[in-house]
Amino acid sequence: MNLFDLLKPEAVKVIANVSSKKRLMQDLAEHTESIYGIESDSALQALLEREGLGSTGVGQGVALPHARIRDLSAVSGVFMLLEKPIDFGAVDRQPVDVVFCLFAPEAAGVEHLKALALVSRTLREPSICAKLRANPDAAKIYTILTELERDRAA
Repeated sequence: MNLFDLLKPEAVKVIANVSSKKRLMQDLAEHTESIYGIESDSALQALLEREGLGSTGVGQGVALPHARIRDLSAVSGVFMLLEKPIDFGAVDRQPVDVVFCLFAPEAAGVEHLKALALVSRTLREPSICAKLRANPDAAKIYTILTELERDRAA
């Protein structure tokens, strides 16, 4: 599994201003619907239910919201870079500006966990996050996220 398997180029977005965590979740759900056809209300509800179990803000300005969705055929991702970080209730209490959201089929099991581990490993790398933050262009962000994986796969 590679990031380019999880993330379509059009699923990467730079957001100028988000007012709250809930608004970000709504934006993620709406963008997911436009890219993958997942009904936005279902996506939002699933994200909020998962977030209710504990924050997916993993620290160092990174959040990895994720949820399982009925009738989804494959693990799918949406990436958002926030120009203005927001309070996300992260474990280190730092505001979040790098968000990689994953949706998985209800029966995905191990595939969901592998995808989360891959995204987590990638975004734990300070040099990658620095490059993402320094390049607020969706096409460049997609290249940064996927070039490392393509190099490893080659």
